[in-house]
Amino acid sequence: MLEKEQIELIEKLTGNKLTKLAQQQLNDFIQIFKIYNSHTNLVSKNDEKNLFEKHIYDSLNLCLFLEKYKIKQNAKILDIGTGGGFPSIPISILYPDIQVYPLDSVAKKIGFVELVQKELRLDNLHPICKRVEEISDDYREYFDVVTSRAVASLNILLEYSIPYVKINGYFVAFKSKGADEELVCAQNALSVLKCKTADRIQYNLPSLEMYTRELVVIEKQESTSRIYPRKSGQAKKNPL
Repeated sequence: MLEKEQIELIEKLTGNKLTKLAQQQLNDFIQIFKIYNSHTNLVSKNDEKNLFEKHIYDSLNLCLFLEKYKIKQNAKILDIGTGGGFPSIPISILYPDIQVYPLDSVAKKIGFVELVQKELRLDNLHPICKRVEEISDDYREYFDVVTSRAVASLNILLEYSIPYVKINGYFVAFKSKGADEELVCAQNALSVLKCKTADRIQYNLPSLEMYTRELVVIEKQESTSRIYPRKSGQAKKNPL
């Protein structure tokens, strides 16, 4: 169950009162997550102890971007490498008018997201079980926002994400230590994929880490060449 202090943290972050429905859905999500994680490893047992701070609250910091950039009702968000549903599920709960597409190639993880979608009746959640290089061409330049908390360097994530972002849309990467170095290494990828660094939104996790985390916001300026993303894991083997 969410504690009073946790509810207050969410309300302070979003600037809005947390509805009873959202509270109930978050509570149900936590319960389902812990049951599923007991037999299917979504996160480590140590991470589960900090589930709210390290995963739910961290995910909800995407609100800082959504509010600042006025992401509108019926916007579409693709979440690459969603894992246990982060940030997809917390965002879909707090923003029922935004369509969220969690993507992961691991069937057991998408199976969990599908279970939560059904149990919580999250009609705005649309799970996809595929590698990012293999999703339908119908999704090219389809999303207002693409995001990822996946453990990959920024130059790799850019090739995975930018082809699916609308022109003048955004890719938002969750980063912590090392973001400066990753941005330096990503300059060629930014140039090739015709996008630019638009913003860096910093935040902290409550009582958990000493260092600042951030959302690295990349704006897409022109259409992406159809050769990207390259197939068969080439983005990881030979990054731009």
